[in-house]
Amino acid sequence: MPAVLAQPSSRENTSLAERFTEIRNTTIGITKGLTAEDQMVQSMPDASPTKWHLAHTTWFFETFILQPYGDGYKPFDPRFRQLFNSYYKQLGSHPLRGMRGLMSRPTLLQVEAYRAYVDNALLQVLEHAPAEVLGLVELGLHHEQQHQELVLTDIKHALWSNPLRPEPSTETSDHSAPPAMSWTEVEGGIYLIGHRGGGFAFDNEGPQHEVLVQPFRMASRDVTNGEYLEFIEDGGYRRPELWLSDGWDTIAAQEWNAPLYWEHHDGGWWQFVHGMRLQRVNPLEPVCHISYYEADAYARWRGARLPSEQEWEVAAARMPSNGTFLEDGVFHPQPARGEGAQQMFGDVWQWTASPYIAYPGFRPAKGFLGEYNGKFMCNQLVLRGGSCVTPRSHIRPTYRNFFPPHARWQFTGIRLAQ
Repeated sequence: MPAVLAQPSSRENTSLAERFTEIRNTTIGITKGLTAEDQMVQSMPDASPTKWHLAHTTWFFETFILQPYGDGYKPFDPRFRQLFNSYYKQLGSHPLRGMRGLMSRPTLLQVEAYRAYVDNALLQVLEHAPAEVLGLVELGLHHEQQHQELVLTDIKHALWSNPLRPEPSTETSDHSAPPAMSWTEVEGGIYLIGHRGGGFAFDNEGPQHEVLVQPFRMASRDVTNGEYLEFIEDGGYRRPELWLSDGWDTIAAQEWNAPLYWEHHDGGWWQFVHGMRLQRVNPLEPVCHISYYEADAYARWRGARLPSEQEWEVAAARMPSNGTFLEDGVFHPQPARGEGAQQMFGDVWQWTASPYIAYPGFRPAKGFLGEYNGKFMCNQLVLRGGSCVTPRSHIRPTYRNFFPPHARWQFTGIRLAQ
């Protein structure tokens, strides 16, 4: 989930040091309960082992801050500069992404020692760091929060891929009707979108610029499992007229007939959730783990469409509402409650119909960090709003996430527009 620095934070060194410690501890906290064996698993090339995430986020601080700015800093292990490089070509070679699960060495204990070593050195640098370094540390913290989300998405897929299936849960779900879906009307006109400055943002969130938006309306909440089940039961996965050509080819090749992690047995649908549990699909919860292709087909079946990212950002300013985030500790989208606008932020990332491309006037950051965002602006679509595994302090209205249209191991869902 790449992204990069827009401007440094104005927080004082002490406050930034406290945030550094808090965020680094949060990463370790969400891995509690995972064995060393769990943390080495890579279930598909798009995912990474938990151990690799722990090391790579540490590598980021060591490579971009401690080595250039740490007076007399000695690397923990010089080999790690290449081993835990993700995709920065200007730094030289790096292991193939799909091979990360083969790294039995260094051990988890050695990775934990690496984190402690770098944390101690970084906190010393922060005591007298100039503004340039503070900005890089802020970037590193947001990078770490991105990887907190990836730890949770990747380990869910890894544990689901294990042939030792969990026993079905005996818990019952609330089957009352969800809040009625209403619509917020938005007038057409020229709007400003993009980050306005005054705080941290990744470079792909700017520059701020004007866009012409035609009149539209946005749904008051995310599409639910129950509503998506109606699409399935109406033969949605067997009706080519609903699908983009590439989407139809994808579901045929992959034999998709439901969202990822759904299983049909005993006359009903079940889903795999965090904590190695298999529970009945709750019709009130937002539908989750679907591709852009599925979101687009559902919207067409419903007589609606997906919003553009410009429409989403304009609507978010008029419909501010939060759902579930990483800090809530449930790592699973929750039902909407009450009437009116809900879940613009949190619960599930919302696919938009917009390709991930540069804003007018965008320029990648100079140097190595320029590889963070710009080079991914091809064959990807924008998602907005964050999810139940996104840190609350990490999301904002201008945040642009992006994935290819077939991706569905992320916590992705549907927001309708018309």
